[in-house]
Amino acid sequence: MTETLPMPITAPLTHAQRTQLINLVRRAARTEILPRFRALRGDEIDTKSGPDDLVTEADRNAEAMIARGIARAFPNALIVGEEAVAKHPELWDEIDSADLAFIIDPVDGTWNFANGLGVFGVIIAVTRFGRPVFGLLYDPILDDWIIADEENAAEFVRKNRPAARVHVSQGGPIEGLSGYLPLALLPKDKQAEMAATFPDFNRVLNLRCSCHEFRMLAQGKMDFLVTGHLTPWDHAAGVIICRQAGGHVAMLDGSDYTAGQRGGYVLAAPDAATWTRLRDRFAFLLDDDAAENVEN
Repeated sequence: MTETLPMPITAPLTHAQRTQLINLVRRAARTEILPRFRALRGDEIDTKSGPDDLVTEADRNAEAMIARGIARAFPNALIVGEEAVAKHPELWDEIDSADLAFIIDPVDGTWNFANGLGVFGVIIAVTRFGRPVFGLLYDPILDDWIIADEENAAEFVRKNRPAARVHVSQGGPIEGLSGYLPLALLPKDKQAEMAATFPDFNRVLNLRCSCHEFRMLAQGKMDFLVTGHLTPWDHAAGVIICRQAGGHVAMLDGSDYTAGQRGGYVLAAPDAATWTRLRDRFAFLLDDDAAENVEN
């Protein structure tokens, strides 16, 4: 992999840097996120691309606090926050060429958060030339997290308990699988065909929160995940965490994932055999040329 990059991939964050980043996220949650949960005023909630695409003062303030802390610790890194990209979309285009990028989703699951549902989180990814090398999936309510990097397996960390390795499920045939399928995020002309696949599976859910969907997948509680549309703040951390939990993750067309991509679908599964079965079932999501290449 590294021979295709402009320079060798260097080591991931040190233990001290990981701890510093976790503590920064925890402080932001205590200061900017949790005090606003179920306490938002109407003027603290705005919409972005549509009525269900929300942003709150918690999103903006938490991202600003986390970005400041990262900038002090890593002054030469590219920092890409979800809310920053809304104002400066060119930041997204810089990810795949950056030798070190931090990608922030300050409140993942904002619709849940704004409507008083406790299924939301903070996501931090680190990429090198677009390739995820570190991921953090943090739950502010329970103050626990799943973390992984290229040199360390995915771990579930809780206060006053030893870190515990996590592992994806055993996979298997389609009819026994449970997964996350974001029907409403798919193109309109694909939604009916996707809905028709639901009875093929044991269970199909959508938490409206990538943080917790990837956490469940990495812990083996669910078997697969398909993204509705690509956004690096939602998916880059989950990709590295699920891989380091033993899973198989790739774009639906079989190509490798990079955080700078804007099109296509990520498919995460427990192993290559299960991934292939799911890929074949969801090939209709691809355009005609890509689907033909998959079949061949």
